[in-house]
Amino acid sequence: MNSITARRRHPLARVAVVALALGLLGGGYALAAPNGSTADAAIASGKADDVAQGKSLFVAHCASCHGMNAEGTKKAPTLIGVGAAAVDFQVSSGRMPAADAGPQAPRKPRPEWATDEAVNQLSAYVQSLGGGPTVPSAEQVDPAKGDPAKGGELFRANCIQCHNFTGSGGALTYGKYAPPLNPATPTQIYEAMATGPQAMPVFNDSTITPEQKRDMIAYITHVRSQVDPGGSGLGRIGPVTEGLVAWVVGLSLLILASIWITAKKRRAA
Repeated sequence: MNSITARRRHPLARVAVVALALGLLGGGYALAAPNGSTADAAIASGKADDVAQGKSLFVAHCASCHGMNAEGTKKAPTLIGVGAAAVDFQVSSGRMPAADAGPQAPRKPRPEWATDEAVNQLSAYVQSLGGGPTVPSAEQVDPAKGDPAKGGELFRANCIQCHNFTGSGGALTYGKYAPPLNPATPTQIYEAMATGPQAMPVFNDSTITPEQKRDMIAYITHVRSQVDPGGSGLGRIGPVTEGLVAWVVGLSLLILASIWITAKKRRAA
């Protein structure tokens, strides 16, 4: 008993206990973690060949801003952990590579090298660096499988403050803006919710579930085909534009009518 007590009071006893605890913790994590390396787990969106080719594309078109290892520079943030969905959204919509360092990267035509295959390869490479949101499946973004009514409720609760109730977009602060959603594909809409590009917040699966995201996609694509009862949508950006047009056009017509009536009376006199 005395020998055990003496060993517990030994100066190296605490070090041994800490080392044992760290060993147990590391072993438990290794057992609980997914099998394979980070790259193996992240290549869910592509094959090993895609990752290798994606790295070549990254070095050629992205490394000048994001760093040779995607670690980030003063020009652009790190891409480690952003996931394949962020890359697919940014490159497929033409926002990246960025033409200039403005407050927000606008949507523009893709460069010639950014084919669907190249975007998939680049996405697979970035996914292999540290995981992150993956590109959604066709079923996850199929508007036909969503509920536009439920999606409209979610969209009005979370999105109309910036994007307007029909997804027409709107201005934000410091030169930023919420872009119109009409050009966006269902996949890009899902990816934007999952990754939060530009000034947009991230709506992860615990905030808005994949099923709810699909419902919102169904609503957004549904309102594109809606007919404007008044004959002109006026940009579909809400009552401000409608009121301005009513005020300007209506007041102008009243002024013209007043001028015509008074001119007619003067001729009669």
